[in-house]
Amino acid sequence: MRCRRCDRHGRTVATVRITIDTDTGRLTVDGPEACSLPLYSDAAFEILSALWVKVGWNQKHTYAFSWLGRPIIQLPADIVRVQEVIHRIQPDVIVETGVAHGGSLILYASLCKVLGRGRVVGVDIAIRPANRMAIEQHALGSLVTLVDGDSTSPEVVDRVRALVRPGERVLVLLDSDHSRHHVTRELEAYHRLVTPGSYIVATDGIMRELHDTPRGAHRWHIDNPATAAEEFAARHPEFVLEAPMPPFDERSAPVEVTHWPRGWLRRREPSNPP
Repeated sequence: MRCRRCDRHGRTVATVRITIDTDTGRLTVDGPEACSLPLYSDAAFEILSALWVKVGWNQKHTYAFSWLGRPIIQLPADIVRVQEVIHRIQPDVIVETGVAHGGSLILYASLCKVLGRGRVVGVDIAIRPANRMAIEQHALGSLVTLVDGDSTSPEVVDRVRALVRPGERVLVLLDSDHSRHHVTRELEAYHRLVTPGSYIVATDGIMRELHDTPRGAHRWHIDNPATAAEEFAARHPEFVLEAPMPPFDERSAPVEVTHWPRGWLRRREPSNPP
């Protein structure tokens, strides 16, 4: 199979051929940086994972999952990662922009219920009536507050801020309009809510790697959440781009299988200057 390799900015730099030979146990890459790798190796797994995530996104792999009855449309690996972060941070308020069917909101609410603390705020420019009803009537609906409107409008931002009490620990996830411009505006609007040690997450930075897929768009190689997050981090030294590490990991080398690359922005602790 062939794939176009991209640099860190998502620009196409070459076309390569990848050959998997299960008889010899080798993965071969032909192209400008040709190499032959043991199939059962970290390097080969990283290449295969990147292709699997890319093809899986195009084939709508994430549309097959739900959480406690609500479609969640997230990669299972990202679901597992975010639950561990919530367990570690123990936020009082989880803010998410982008509601869709409400699966992520119900995921966060269920974790708040298990942890015995926290509530969820969901913001969307157009919450469908059927989805609103399903969320509000869900067994965990009492832990979710829905806010209608453009997530970057001053009125909506003020409404969200008013839902956070002084001294509360806050985690923010941005999963609405994924354009670079909109994510940049969301980052600027909500980052002050984030407490030290917690995160604001620009989800779906994988768009940068999807611009040449059948369902992708060419502009995504620069118009994506990951680029917005990197530019934000450069302007705000109080935040660092840092994917959370799992508390238990026996891998010989970490390989990210995620739709949220370059999206985790952790607010530094006051005693941990840049």
